Amino acid sequence: MTHDHDLEPRPTPAQTEAALNPPPGRNGGDLVVETLAGLGANTVFGLPGQHALGMFDALRRSDLRYIGLRVENNAGFAADAYGRVTGEAAPLLLSTGPGALTSLAALQEAAAASAPVLAIGSQIPTAGLGGGRHGYLHELPDQAASFRGVVKSVHTVRTQSQIPSAIAAAWRSALTAPHGPVWVEIPQDVLLAKTSLPVVTAMDAAPEDLPPRPELTALAAHLLSTASRPAIIAGGGVVRADASGKLRRLAERLRAPVVTTPGGKGAFPWTHELSLQSWLEDRHTTRFLEDADVLLVVGSGLGELSSNYHTFRPRGRIVQIEADLGKLESNHPALGIHADARPALQALLETVTERQDEGVGARVRSVLGKVAERLASQDLTLEQQLLASIRRALPATSPSFWDMTILAYWAWSAFDAKGPNLLHSAQGAGGLGYGFPAALGAAVADRTRPVLAVSGDGGALYSIAELATARQYDLNVTWLIVDDGGYGILREYMTDTFGETTATELTRPDFVALAESFGVPGMRTTPEGLEGDLARALAQPGPSVVVLPAVLRMFAPTHLD
Repeated sequence: MTHDHDLEPRPTPAQTEAALNPPPGRNGGDLVVETLAGLGANTVFGLPGQHALGMFDALRRSDLRYIGLRVENNAGFAADAYGRVTGEAAPLLLSTGPGALTSLAALQEAAAASAPVLAIGSQIPTAGLGGGRHGYLHELPDQAASFRGVVKSVHTVRTQSQIPSAIAAAWRSALTAPHGPVWVEIPQDVLLAKTSLPVVTAMDAAPEDLPPRPELTALAAHLLSTASRPAIIAGGGVVRADASGKLRRLAERLRAPVVTTPGGKGAFPWTHELSLQSWLEDRHTTRFLEDADVLLVVGSGLGELSSNYHTFRPRGRIVQIEADLGKLESNHPALGIHADARPALQALLETVTERQDEGVGARVRSVLGKVAERLASQDLTLEQQLLASIRRALPATSPSFWDMTILAYWAWSAFDAKGPNLLHSAQGAGGLGYGFPAALGAAVADRTRPVLAVSGDGGALYSIAELATARQYDLNVTWLIVDDGGYGILREYMTDTFGETTATELTRPDFVALAESFGVPGMRTTPEGLEGDLARALAQPGPSVVVLPAVLRMFAPTHLD
């Protein structure tokens, strides 16, 4: 009889010799970087700190590429973008206490956007764990408690032998749909202590699959195939699952119009005859979707931004495909299918029957025409011209990263991303400062194409220190700063609500001179010169800054009607 263990690979003589005689001079930090390399990582982001020095010392002895940012939150944003662009878990190395806590806003954004970030932080020495007040530098009663409400999973290490397994478990968690950030913490003394453990080699941490239940996709296929007015809302889950091609084939087979959420930008071709584009913040689009007798929602929880601020009132049947169990049927009753978008869409493609609907293109054009008429009545030519100029200047295959600024809110609805995984913003958690450090992370992931970051002057000041990072690593990022002298959207909100503003006006630097002080070329532009200036900046290798003084307005909201 042959047993399973008889088939397991046996170590070679060379492997046995390496295990018995590991190289000298290694510490617990080496086990961290060896595990990351064994899992397939090649780049890590972070910021050193006293308790984490064991990990950073070990980087010297590894082939991992280290990208150091100036603020932990910005390092988290860079890792977030790297994870979004590559689909890989992005390691983020942090120190204890203030360093760890400073990353929380970035990890909240990664959680909201399902970006795979593997955050590894240090801890106070093992003797101080347990909640007592020992007075160690950076000490917290329970550091992991600060992360539990933010990340997917928390993994605590107490001995060196636990390091590879804990990091592998975190890696698997980060990459299992829905993707997300995870937290691993390792005490300072565990990282610094010499180790005689063998070098970590191959690690197996393949993410778990999340296929749909076949009886549910069979019912969904029947509902969609027999619908009179089917429609589709495509969210970020379609992009993360690399399922845009399957979505397009399904929409064409069903003759179903598609609208993409802010997180789903680029999941469906912008100019396709079935494309309702991204005008979810418009009552014309909302009414059209409410009239669908079967609405397929893929990779979206129909949250605030995707439901016209919860004014969406569907009258038909909803089929919701969602990898995040917490989002499934959280806002509307549906035929809920807990699955990753890619296998679920494939199952529908294999079971739906083709529909005929010759009038659907005209209905889509009618909705988009009404949207255009509404905008035309509001004297918003400047804002639309700026978006058009950016679109013409930005190469079609280049990604863009948008901070929480008025132009970004316009982009959620009105910007053609040109493809999936090319437009990213902080619309998940909504924190300021995302655009520029995220763009740096994307530029690290792919140096073959320029990357655009868009910020307002308020958001730019959150991450201005990263101009030093951009220069140090010569990253190919052009940063467009729209300078309106304050927090523009808050100025607009307060004026509309209270009739006057408080705390929205800002004294800010000369951004061009400031960029040049970092050795980064800067220029000031105008709305008329934006396209040419931006195109020239994007065409030049290395970082650059383009400053546009302009006061912009949002289109009138329709959810208040």
